[in-house]
Amino acid sequence: MENENLYKAPESDVIGDTPVVDYAGFGVRLLASIIDSIWLIALTLVLVWAIYGEAYFDSEETYAGVMDILIQYLLPFAVTVMFWVYKSATPGKMILGLKIVDEQTLIPTTGGKLALRYLGYYVSTLVLFLGFLWVIWDKKKQGWHDKMAGTVVIKVPK
Repeated sequence: MENENLYKAPESDVIGDTPVVDYAGFGVRLLASIIDSIWLIALTLVLVWAIYGEAYFDSEETYAGVMDILIQYLLPFAVTVMFWVYKSATPGKMILGLKIVDEQTLIPTTGGKLALRYLGYYVSTLVLFLGFLWVIWDKKKQGWHDKMAGTVVIKVPK
């Protein structure tokens, strides 16, 4: 304590005017997606079973009706984007300490950008899921869907 410089500036995670950002990599994002897929599939199966009964699972039809299409496509979109808007993360990302933020400001972004990000998932699946794999090589660890929406996924400081 005797040799400690009392006039030294406090240390922080900021270099110049730019905060040091811990971008979430491919592995942790993949794990978050697996967690989210499990609970979304469970929710979907419970809902179609409640509406259509056991016959739904024996049917060879692609879709059992309008509610089936809404549950399979609109529900995951709405639930995911709502989590992103209100929590900046889905349950899988929350469990793993991740957040989706605006690329420039590093604060939660708009619902419109987040809806675009979800639609970007479809673009990211084209060409053998290259849009998701892009996270591995990108300096900000952005997939194509992140680039489309101007978002990044960061690790939340503990």
